[in-house]
Amino acid sequence: MRRLAGAALLALLAVAGAGASPGADPGVTPTSILLGGTAPLTGEAAAFGAVAPGAKAYFDYVNGKGGVNGRKISYTYYDDAYNPAQTVQATRRLVEQDKVFAVFNSVGTANNLAIREYLNGMKVPQLYAGDGSQQIDKPGQYPWTMGFLMSYRGEGNVYGKTLVKSRPKAKIAVLYENTDLGRDMLTGLTRAIAGKGPRIVAKQAYEYTGADVSSQIGLLKSSGANTLMLFATPKFFLNAITATHKLGWKPQVYIAAVSIEPTIMGYARFNAPELTKGALSVAFVKNPNDPIWAKDPAVALYRSIMKRYYPSGRVTDVYNWYGMTVAWTMVETLRRAGKNLTRSGLMKAAQSLDTGANPFLLPGIRLKTSRADYRPLETVFLYRYDNKQWVKASRLLVARG
Repeated sequence: MRRLAGAALLALLAVAGAGASPGADPGVTPTSILLGGTAPLTGEAAAFGAVAPGAKAYFDYVNGKGGVNGRKISYTYYDDAYNPAQTVQATRRLVEQDKVFAVFNSVGTANNLAIREYLNGMKVPQLYAGDGSQQIDKPGQYPWTMGFLMSYRGEGNVYGKTLVKSRPKAKIAVLYENTDLGRDMLTGLTRAIAGKGPRIVAKQAYEYTGADVSSQIGLLKSSGANTLMLFATPKFFLNAITATHKLGWKPQVYIAAVSIEPTIMGYARFNAPELTKGALSVAFVKNPNDPIWAKDPAVALYRSIMKRYYPSGRVTDVYNWYGMTVAWTMVETLRRAGKNLTRSGLMKAAQSLDTGANPFLLPGIRLKTSRADYRPLETVFLYRYDNKQWVKASRLLVARG
């Protein structure tokens, strides 16, 4: 009887432990990986929200092909309404209750910076954050945090260098979000033009919790500027372009890359066609709506994934495309981390990317990282808007902060 009882106990323990390996990091079993993140599904920046379901659709596609190293990816994301306080609460829930393996693709500068200290203290990977601020790229101080976007400071630098070559007498007005996003773009622009001809004659900040930037645009117009930098997220970009149109001001417009999604540009074009035509920005991903990519295999794959795994999503929404771009990168990182998957192993894999194979990126753009360089994207192309599509307007440019 004692032997039978002992055998039964061993069998019970075996069943209880079947879902995880002894000593395994949270969120990993022999057959599954649990990732988590936050996105603004509602609120002022809800346009960005599609990056989460877009990423999930790609993971579902990968799962349909067998997963990564024999494991299926589950991805849980919560709405934080672009509010850092809600990002903190949701992230703690992901780590402490849901027991995620890693935090992935959380959106927003202030949002990612708000959770960075906590995640590094818990040694939970914070990978491919939707942020391009200088603060997110501190591998020595925060080794568990890696962004994905190109440097905001580098983006401003590209615009400045473009002006030095094309409009050396430009008088520049800048509207910028009063976060690291806007301030970094302004810093990059300022450094690029210093002593080289173009000059900033006015600048106005806005708070991302604000309601309107019409008064700021009025002050910028009064400066006599002939060039307008809109370092703003979608809601405030649309508000600013409309206010500029109503004032009858016709500067050369530069638009932050976070706000050039085709649907958003459609609204802007409707409200201010004379301003959007010839507007400039930078890009690093393909635009699936552009006829130039009509026969591209990545576009065909994207459309098939959307149809099967996210049929309620808008195929024309490039934020869905961006979500798949980041998800591809995460899948590649998981693959490189191997079958013996650990959080530290995942970070080592993330620290050694060097690939041009991401099909969602523009040709020529590579993902490259090292233990000292946590910024995967450092090159972009300048694009000009012709009131139909964004058209490439430069060779490959460095956008390093």
